[in-house]
Amino acid sequence: MAGAAAVTWLGLTADFAWRRIAPGPRTTTEVTEMAWTSAAIPVAAVWHRLRGEWRHRHARPWPPPLRAVLFDRDGTLVHDVPYNGDPSLVAPVADADAAVRRVRADGLLTGVVSNQSGVARGVLSREQVAAVNAEIDDRLGPFDTWQVCPHGPDDGCACRKPAPGLVLAAARDLGVRPEECAVIGDIGSDVLAARAAGSRAVLVPTAETLPDEIDNAPWVAPSLGEALDRLRIGGAP
Repeated sequence: MAGAAAVTWLGLTADFAWRRIAPGPRTTTEVTEMAWTSAAIPVAAVWHRLRGEWRHRHARPWPPPLRAVLFDRDGTLVHDVPYNGDPSLVAPVADADAAVRRVRADGLLTGVVSNQSGVARGVLSREQVAAVNAEIDDRLGPFDTWQVCPHGPDDGCACRKPAPGLVLAAARDLGVRPEECAVIGDIGSDVLAARAAGSRAVLVPTAETLPDEIDNAPWVAPSLGEALDRLRIGGAP
């Protein structure tokens, strides 16, 4: 058996070496170098493979199981009313309540990550944003974390989507890793924020979603329920 293994190894090494030598120029120096490196490369490859498997023997499967779903607010959970500061105008989208309940029933945490630049623009007060959030929380929650960015697009903050700050803050608040989170939103900045944080992302387009945002999204779903299907939440295939 040892002899057969040796013959097999020599044959494979010779074949490997010839495939590297054949294109030329087949000088003495090149042939010598190709011959000894062809013998060394498989040994080095096996060594590095074994070394890597040993070093990472405790690594968990990737991606890790989901532990939290983070929803965008306007256009995703509720119909978008620009710069809404009136709780009476809150209108959840058709399947929002069922989707959030389904996430909770699957044992996952929930959160909301929302840009509210109306505060920076002077259109809304923080108290108005909080009142609208409280109404949404009463009707669809309670959510396990709320993360709101009050800054404008030119403020240079780290929290305004598409920056990852809101997603990272939500993960910290929930006690999970960003890669254990998924973000569901309706525009490209939601997707980019999730990907920048290392989270999964599903885009649920609306009339406001741009075509290139749809084209560049890793996952696209026509509804919140189908977004959860994409994430395999609640017994989805």
